[in-house]
Amino acid sequence: IKGARTMAEAEKPPITEFGLLGLLALLWGSSYYFAKIALVDLPPMTLAASRVAIAAVFLLIVMRIVGDKLPRDSRTWRMLFIQACFNSILSWSILAWGQQHIDVALASVLNSTSPIFVFFITLALVRKAPLGRSLWGACVGLGGVALIVGGDLADGVDASLAGCAAALIGAFLYGCAAVYGKRITGPSPLATATGTMLWATLALVPVAALVDAPWRLQPGAEALYAATIQGVFCTGAALVLFFRLQRTLGSMGVASQAYLRAGVGALLGILLLGEQPTWTIGAGVVLAILGVALINSGGKSKEKASSKTILMCARPAAATFESTNFSRTLAATLAPSAALTASDLLERRRSSWALKNKQRQAVRVTAAAVAGAPVAQVTSST
Repeated sequence: IKGARTMAEAEKPPITEFGLLGLLALLWGSSYYFAKIALVDLPPMTLAASRVAIAAVFLLIVMRIVGDKLPRDSRTWRMLFIQACFNSILSWSILAWGQQHIDVALASVLNSTSPIFVFFITLALVRKAPLGRSLWGACVGLGGVALIVGGDLADGVDASLAGCAAALIGAFLYGCAAVYGKRITGPSPLATATGTMLWATLALVPVAALVDAPWRLQPGAEALYAATIQGVFCTGAALVLFFRLQRTLGSMGVASQAYLRAGVGALLGILLLGEQPTWTIGAGVVLAILGVALINSGGKSKEKASSKTILMCARPAAATFESTNFSRTLAATLAPSAALTASDLLERRRSSWALKNKQRQAVRVTAAAVAGAPVAQVTSST
C-alpha cells in the first residue's frame, strides 16, 4: 500500500507545472490586448501571418541554441500540420478578424471557453457518461456564453455578434487542438511548437500577400511593437509551454488556464483601454469562468475517486494475507494491478505452499544424505 501511495504521489505533476500554467495564461491573456493595438494599422490576415512568422523565426533560433532537432518522418509532419490548422492557421485568422468588432475583454472571455468544448469533444469521442460537476460546469459555461451573446442578439444581428461568433469558433478550434495534441508524443515540445509555426507560416504568409499586399501598408511603431511582442512572447514562448504542459497536465489540465486567461484579457481591456462592459456581459463572464472552473474540478475529483477506490480495494486483501511472506509480496503488488480475483489469489497461495513444501523436502533429503539416513525413510516421514 505504501508503494501504491508513492506511485500515486510520483504521478502528480510538480508545483512548477502549475506555475508554468499561470505564466501561459498571462502570455495568452495579454495577446488579446496586443492584437487590439496591432489591428489599428494591420489587417487581420497580415497580423496572423506576422504572428506565426515571427514565432517560427524565434523558435528556430531557440532550437539552434539548445541543440534540438525537427522531426524527420512524414507521419509526424502530417500530424503537426493538422495541429497547426487547429491551433493557429484557422483559429488565429478567425480570431484576428473577430477582434476588429468586439472589445478585448469580450474576446478574451469568449475565446477562453475552450475547456467547455474540450469537455463535449471528449464526451463525443469517449462516449462515457459525464460527471455531475463537469456536466454542470458545461451547462453553466454555455449559459454564460448565451448571456454574453444574447445582449448583442437583442440589438439585432450586427458586426459585434459576428465577432462573438468568431471568438467562439476560435475556442472550439483550441479545444480540438487540446484533444488532438495528445497524439503528438515523438518530438520535443520545442520541436512540436516550431513545426506547427513553420506550417502556419507556409499557409498564412502567401494568403496575406495575396489578400492584403502588406508591402503597401504603413503601420505605426506602436502596432509593430505589439505585433512583435505577440509573435515572440505570446506565441513562440507560449507554445513551448503549451506543448510541455499538454504532456504533464493533460488536455483538460492545460485547458484550465483558460479561465485565468479570460481574467487577464478582461482586466487589460478594462484598465488599459478603458472598456466598459454591460451588466449582461459581466454576468456572462462570471458564469463562463465558473463553468470552466467546475469542469476542471470535476476532472480532478474523478482522478481522486479512482485512486481512492484502488486503495480501498487493496486494503482488505492486504490485511487478510499479511501473515506470510507471499502475502506481503502480494499486498505490495495488489494496488497497481487491481485486477486479481479471489480464485487467482487462492491459486497463487496454493502454488506458494506447494513450492515451500518442495523446498523443505529437498532440504530434508540433503540433510539425510549427509547423515547417512535412507532417503525413502525421510520422504515417507514428510
